[in-house]
Amino acid sequence: MVVKIPTVPLNNGYEMPLIGFGTANAYHDEIIRAVGDAIEAGYRHFDGASFYANEIEVGQAIRQKMEDGAVDRKDLFIVSKLWCTFMSPELVEPALRQTLKDLQLNYLDLYVMHWPMAFEENTDLIPLDENGILKCKNVDYIHTWKAMEACVSQGLVRSIGVSNFNSQQLRRLMDHCTIRPVTNQVEAHVYLSQKPMINLCREYEIVVTAYGPLGRPGLSQNPENDPILLDDPKIKDIAVKYNRTVAQILLRYLTMQGLPVIPKSSSRARIIENLASVDFDLATEDMALITGLNRDYRYLKNEWASHHPHYPFHIPF
Repeated sequence: MVVKIPTVPLNNGYEMPLIGFGTANAYHDEIIRAVGDAIEAGYRHFDGASFYANEIEVGQAIRQKMEDGAVDRKDLFIVSKLWCTFMSPELVEPALRQTLKDLQLNYLDLYVMHWPMAFEENTDLIPLDENGILKCKNVDYIHTWKAMEACVSQGLVRSIGVSNFNSQQLRRLMDHCTIRPVTNQVEAHVYLSQKPMINLCREYEIVVTAYGPLGRPGLSQNPENDPILLDDPKIKDIAVKYNRTVAQILLRYLTMQGLPVIPKSSSRARIIENLASVDFDLATEDMALITGLNRDYRYLKNEWASHHPHYPFHIPF
């Protein structure tokens, strides 16, 4: 049975499914199988990026399911992201066209600027100097955004957005954009509630999309010291109360606030389990209890980029 996923309205009239399928850190046959399983389960929102180095396989899986008649293109919401080594304006459209070629698609539903930071071009995706220091590129993300706007005008993408922008960067973008971003995709979960960012984005009619909604299990940059969100005893108690899994409670806490989530799994059982997190509601008192667990704790800090002039995490939000 295919689960019907609620959607959230975007500021340009399109709709984004409330639960998406994250495609990071899976490759080759694993990601092909996982995307196929996700489509069969009912996912229609797929979140990818050129940086993930698997868009050819993701495209193969989507194309196969369309050819099999399992899904129509018009029912899919396909997302990719512009990587930091392609932020010079003249590189934006070619990067998007390469993504479309890899995905075997004529257009994207959403193209997102992955970070506000540009890196040195024509090198590795994370270019480092002889001392292992990130090589930055002086590109204003406003100029990058203008090139993304041009891609909308050409019909290559329906909606554009940003990711990992802080409040100052978002306000500056809003002062200079012609097309408003539909989303700011940020790390958000019970330990990083992002309430100030959510409130700011609502003022601008921008949707906050939550990545790492389960606390980035297996992807921690500091595994010895990072708290394990999935082991939180209070969340476990709530899961028992509702006869649900911890992951389902963590996801529902976010989606009940209208935040799209993009959990990733290669397990068919967990793929189905995550999708089933929308078919129940948490009581007001349980939402409040979970909100009280916020620690403003960020798992993905990317401190190796902290010397970049546009590094976003030097301020609280």
